[in-house]
Amino acid sequence: MSTENFVSSIHNKIHTDFKEQKRILSFEEYLLLIQKSPRQHLRSSAQYIADMMDYYGQDEESGRFKVFDQNFSDERFWLIGLEQVQENIYRILQSFIREGINNKMILLHGPNGSAKSSLINCLTRGMENYSHAEEGALYRFYWVFPVDKFGKPSLGFSTQTSDSYSDSFAKLDDSEIAARIPCDLKDHPIFLIPEGEREKYLSELNLPSDFKISEYIRKGGLSHKSRLIYEALLRSYKGDFKKVMQHVQVERFYVSKRYREAAVTIEPQLQVDAHAQQITMDKSLRMLPSSLHSLNLVNFGGDLIDGNRGIIEYNDLLKRPIDSFKYILVTTEAGTVSVSGNTAFIDAVMFGTCNELQLDAFKDYPDFLSFKARIELVRVPYLLEVSKESKIYHAQVNRIAGDHHVAPHVLDLAAMWAVLCRLKKPNATHYASSLAYLINALTPMEKVRLYDGLQMPSRLSIEDRKLLRSSFENILREYRDIPYYEGRTGPSPREIKLILFDALERSERNILSALGLFEALWDFVKRTTEYEYLRENVVEGYHDCAGFIDTLKEIYLERVDEEVRSSIGMYDESQFGIFLEKYILQTSAVLKNEKVKNPITGKNEDPDQSLMEEFEKVVKAPADKKVFRQNLITQIGVYALENSNQHLKESLCENSNESSNDPDYPKIFPELIKKMRDFYQNENTNLMKKIHDAMILYLEPEDGLEPGKELKEPQNHEQTKHRDLASNLLKNMIDRFGYNDSSAREAFAFLVQKRH
Repeated sequence: MSTENFVSSIHNKIHTDFKEQKRILSFEEYLLLIQKSPRQHLRSSAQYIADMMDYYGQDEESGRFKVFDQNFSDERFWLIGLEQVQENIYRILQSFIREGINNKMILLHGPNGSAKSSLINCLTRGMENYSHAEEGALYRFYWVFPVDKFGKPSLGFSTQTSDSYSDSFAKLDDSEIAARIPCDLKDHPIFLIPEGEREKYLSELNLPSDFKISEYIRKGGLSHKSRLIYEALLRSYKGDFKKVMQHVQVERFYVSKRYREAAVTIEPQLQVDAHAQQITMDKSLRMLPSSLHSLNLVNFGGDLIDGNRGIIEYNDLLKRPIDSFKYILVTTEAGTVSVSGNTAFIDAVMFGTCNELQLDAFKDYPDFLSFKARIELVRVPYLLEVSKESKIYHAQVNRIAGDHHVAPHVLDLAAMWAVLCRLKKPNATHYASSLAYLINALTPMEKVRLYDGLQMPSRLSIEDRKLLRSSFENILREYRDIPYYEGRTGPSPREIKLILFDALERSERNILSALGLFEALWDFVKRTTEYEYLRENVVEGYHDCAGFIDTLKEIYLERVDEEVRSSIGMYDESQFGIFLEKYILQTSAVLKNEKVKNPITGKNEDPDQSLMEEFEKVVKAPADKKVFRQNLITQIGVYALENSNQHLKESLCENSNESSNDPDYPKIFPELIKKMRDFYQNENTNLMKKIHDAMILYLEPEDGLEPGKELKEPQNHEQTKHRDLASNLLKNMIDRFGYNDSSAREAFAFLVQKRH
């Protein structure tokens, strides 16, 4: 495409968009928009944000608002989890809408790094994008003064220069405009209608039954500057309202945090958040008609002014001296702020953020109750689900590791350590006596798995699992309503990212690996003077930040062991499920005293006792085989009853296919699958060692040999076989599980060292 054609295409696109988006309107044209869509154009800031959240939708199952997952958000500000926090904010917005005024600040409090600012950033970015959609259109107005045919400023009733003068000056060319004065507060154009007439106008609109017009729209007034201009024009035109409105140019504006349009973050500071500046002698006003020269016009400015009609965030609010934000009490209660003796109407949803220590100190302040009446506290804790915590680091992996290789499991293990350190030991006295013994015996790792997918400890009986599952909500709520709630302490995502950076720096091969993570964690847990949670007393395995590193190692070894054996082809994982299914079929027949149909001959035969005995040997079944067999069959029935809804019925079927009625036994008996895997793994320890030796002796690493080292050649068939197995192992670990050559060798060597 030529440069000329390229510029033309841009011109056509922008010109078309300008018209379609109704960027410039006269006052009467804007009133037509209101009559067509009154709900859209008469919204308060709270209604606008709530509508924006609805615009992107909500996940029915989790209740999650999808605005927090949109791809226009920088991954640093994606919100992972915290669905309850999202719901609390939406509920507060709805209360503002019902009351007709944003009469409280929403104060997000939680530990450092718990995503308080990220949450507000997501809302802001959602508003920015929504304001460009037709459904999210916002409008403000300017005062426009034309020139007469001699190029002098004019009120428009001397010598006319355009036929459009008879209707409005809004769409004059720039060459025909002498002066254009903005309203700094972005006053709603409806304020141009006097309050009494405005109420009558609003009452005659065809408003939805569920829509309540806010106090800001009903009773808000023009800014000081606009009021003076309005009155001066009204005097000049002898009370002709239509002629006054000729000077109004309604313009669409877009929410923008970068340009401080209806989205502002106020950092901790001492200066006032709003100010006024006299502009009577400003050179730009020399083109105003002489009748306006005597007006004492002032410009409003500052964070409150820039954030009007949108969202204002007070970052680390309580780091400020309390006296410096007492005005918020009046602003939220009355919807106004006094600026240099002038009153400005403010319609913005105010958010604040603070950490728990700051909030604890604030609660001891004598006037806290006065502030509390104008503050909605919303707790933002750390995540307690490993799968969600892990998403934070996966979303930012490029920022963490750049173009360096990230070995499998590293980010998940880091997330698991973070969550383990955040958990509190359940207090058995908070539960019924029938449940106390179960609760008291929960280990940190079992609680992690319980929180993340409701995974039951394999050691529990069927009845105990059922009892624990029925009490899950009580376990979640145990520490929710106390000051030192679960998720208040522990490592923040920021600290975990620093640990991951450190792990990467430790690697000689520029890979982010599990071994590097373990080393970085060991160094980190020594920094007890810097982090309070590292000094907490260990309570029956809980708060054991150093001990959890060993827990991670065992989990990592389990995963690598499974990947290695699968890569070598020592066994087919699917065969475990088939073996289990055959055993259950034979067992069921024995208990019912029935025959088993041979799938090959089609004849009914006695149950295969040898198969049953082999299975029971592999899984180390207890001596009383009859009780063991009966428990398995009972567990299948209980599981089916507990998961009777359609979704879980399908999950019990092979391949989640409705046409299959066979339960997925590995999902019901994961502990039996593990026992089978362990049994066959233990028989191959010697082979693992030989493959490891062959890998070192016969296979050159991708990054080259160490100086002075030479590869050997296999001397016999057995050595050749082990070399080929080693080569195949590396290939499969790379192709199937996401390792590279270095991380695969490191993981396999660690496995052999620790287990073989």
